[in-house]
Amino acid sequence: MRIGLIGLGGMGKVVVSSLMGNKSISACEVIGAIVAPEHLSQTRDENQFDLPVLDDLQALLALKPDVVAECAGHSAVLQYGEQILRAGIDLLVISIGVLADEQVYERLHAAAIDGKATMFLPAGAVGGIDALSAARLAGLNSVTYKARKPAMAWSGTAAEEKLNLAELEDAECFYKGSAREAALLYPKNSNVAATVALAGLGFDNTSVELIADPEATENIHEIEVDAVSGSFRISLSGRPLIDSPKTSALAAYSVAKCLIDMDSAIII
Repeated sequence: MRIGLIGLGGMGKVVVSSLMGNKSISACEVIGAIVAPEHLSQTRDENQFDLPVLDDLQALLALKPDVVAECAGHSAVLQYGEQILRAGIDLLVISIGVLADEQVYERLHAAAIDGKATMFLPAGAVGGIDALSAARLAGLNSVTYKARKPAMAWSGTAAEEKLNLAELEDAECFYKGSAREAALLYPKNSNVAATVALAGLGFDNTSVELIADPEATENIHEIEVDAVSGSFRISLSGRPLIDSPKTSALAAYSVAKCLIDMDSAIII
């Protein structure tokens, strides 16, 4: 399977090294990556994989990828997503929070149908998405997602309008509401909330709580589900990539796992 990437930063590097490092589980071939023009020179200088690094989507599509994996953020999905899908090429999106915008969701959905392509959404930084999506078939009564992060992890977001993050002494829940509103208000911290919503009750019926905790040292994701098939609660403490502190390590490996599955005879 021929794979193109959008982005070759911390996440993109993990994806490439995971695919190239173990050919016993993956025959995937990464054929090139597209990056923002302002990052082109530096990325080429730091390119340790001997991959074509491009700044033009058409140049990447000319390499005939079977799938393109986005590892570059919401803006990359908005810029390239529709074109890729309409070209008949599958698209993997890890910046799932972008789909909280109904118009964006509908445009990408229509592009996938028109191009007879598929948009894949990996589980990302959280676990239990398989159980949640399976339970949805039986019927879901309620789904709540809670994100507890170090206080300063919320700096630069709307949380600063409610809390003095630098002087916070105790954990504070500064947001309670729907997954859609959470994703739109906190776009840089919305991907897991969006993933849980899409796997379960949808953006408007999934409850979200966002917590700033000065004692926390890792990002803690909790999912609480009440379903016809049973109830469960999942808690996961996520660690960042060493070379990219703002990127979840599990999210990066989730992209690689999803790509490996696409090319596997046996999937678990």
